[in-house]
Amino acid sequence: MASMSMSHGSTSRAAAPPKGRPSVRAAANFNKETDAQAIRKAMKGFGCDEKAIILILARRSSEQRTEIRNHFKTMYGKDLMNELKGELHGHLESACLALARDPIEYDCFSLHQAMKGAGTNEKCLIEILCSRTNTQKEAIKKKFKSLYGKDLEKWVKSETSGHFERLLVSLLSANRDESTTVDPTRAQADAQTLYKAGEARWGTDESAFNYILASRNYAQLRATFEAYSRICKYDIEKSIEREMSGDLKDGMLAIVRIARDTPGFFANSLYKSMKGLGTDDNTLVRVLVTRCEIDMEDIKVRFHQEYKKTLRQFIEGDTSGNYRRLLLCLINDGGFTS
Repeated sequence: MASMSMSHGSTSRAAAPPKGRPSVRAAANFNKETDAQAIRKAMKGFGCDEKAIILILARRSSEQRTEIRNHFKTMYGKDLMNELKGELHGHLESACLALARDPIEYDCFSLHQAMKGAGTNEKCLIEILCSRTNTQKEAIKKKFKSLYGKDLEKWVKSETSGHFERLLVSLLSANRDESTTVDPTRAQADAQTLYKAGEARWGTDESAFNYILASRNYAQLRATFEAYSRICKYDIEKSIEREMSGDLKDGMLAIVRIARDTPGFFANSLYKSMKGLGTDDNTLVRVLVTRCEIDMEDIKVRFHQEYKKTLRQFIEGDTSGNYRRLLLCLINDGGFTS
């Protein structure tokens, strides 16, 4: 817990959370032309050298991959995405296409996939909209409109309803305080508001939870949760589980867990994608691709702490072939040695 002054009426700046440790970094001595040529060579002629493609896409930063994609079109007059679709198949194809998109474009693609056709993947909506910054969400809204010709907020509203819809719209407004300033008096007041809106009354005032969880900075939320535990016999997560249900419960719990422990939240997402029979490859790929340049090393540590096996062991048990090797390259733990 970040240290803070608890004097009445004062505010303090919480210690900034430690910078995340990525598993994929920008390649030194990067040359977009050399990489574009190598990918072209890997796909030319009979068969496809999947290893060559993986070693480039999984070991370059998103900015470098975007440069490769743009230069590939300049050199060969072909779109790299279409070429990859023609040469790769299955989950390996999906993962390589995810890497070929820039991060904002990939978030847009994931949100579109989550809402198109019959049914809605609420888990994907929650993961993306609860974890992205204001700047990222504004960029996502703009890019989504240009890619799909639809207003993201309007589509989310058409796919969801009730208090869950309101929570997602609040998150899409991209107005969260992103400072690290903590006001202990406000934390105490917010904790009382949450208590009175839930445990202390018959029924639940969901709008009070919505406002606080969607607008306060993460350090302020952590102080609020601490204050809440002093006035209620339940932890805030337990109260949300008691007071909410369905997608609204999942969305609010996601915000609490991201505020408290972002690597732990994503470690849990990865665990759920692989536990039991079958694998949720969409979630597995999405989390690895979107977090590998942010905090994947921290996620690996939390995964091992929580589930007593390494992330690599889980991936090896649930995937195979070059798809498995690509994912291991993304977490910087195995894959190809050269």
